[in-house]
Amino acid sequence: MSNSHMTMTLAQAVREGRRFWGSEDGVALWQAQRACLGPLCESHFGSHSLQLGMASRLTDMCPIHHAMSWAPTRALAQDDATLVCDPSTLPLPDESLDLVLVHHLLEVMPNAHHLVREAARVTRDDGLLVMMGWNPFGADALGHLSPASRRRWPCKGRWRRSGRLREWLEFVDFEIDRVDYCGFRLPGGHIHNLGLETLGRRYNLPFGGCYLIVARRKQIPVQPLRTLLRRDAMAGKWLGPAALHCDHGRRSGRATHAHDDRMAEVD
Repeated sequence: MSNSHMTMTLAQAVREGRRFWGSEDGVALWQAQRACLGPLCESHFGSHSLQLGMASRLTDMCPIHHAMSWAPTRALAQDDATLVCDPSTLPLPDESLDLVLVHHLLEVMPNAHHLVREAARVTRDDGLLVMMGWNPFGADALGHLSPASRRRWPCKGRWRRSGRLREWLEFVDFEIDRVDYCGFRLPGGHIHNLGLETLGRRYNLPFGGCYLIVARRKQIPVQPLRTLLRRDAMAGKWLGPAALHCDHGRRSGRATHAHDDRMAEVD
């Protein structure tokens, strides 16, 4: 897909998405998500955050100095703190953000795993990567089964289970810290059902309309240098330098195949 086609596709998705998030149901769901995200955001400090999505900014609850939003075109930018770009190639340095929120963008993003990879790349080692998406097992999933509904918000796009995102996150060396659910309602009912929302969130029932995934970068255990030198010395003594070189090549080959297998889109 060319960059111009990608931009037009995302611009149309953003316009449709903003109409939904400005509707009564959209506002009610946004408020439920804000309540779910609040305890996490209010305790997370830092310098920079980024929200990738169509709805109003949720990251403003965080005590982070510089909160940015995203838009695919300048015409759709809502303020000066908006990053205008292709979200699969973010013009930001590695590990530069304390919080990245991907808000219902994976469903409509071509090659969505590229977005996950970029979001992980720009998240600091001690930062948080948060993803919100439609739950394929929630009440709204019944409408998503209809081919006509899949062409309209909020059912438009491809809904992915949290297990698929766990696999993508593992590839980029992130691990899921927790999965929360919100937006509880009965099929055909209103989102702003406070009693059902309170009950669902209290027991974190996996039937909410959307899920909230909190992920952190994996911490690699540090081995003492003396242990590493002893292991390499023993390997060189018994196997020889050529064997060590071949083993490194096999590991590199396996890593390359893992990249292709784990991040490729599976229909």
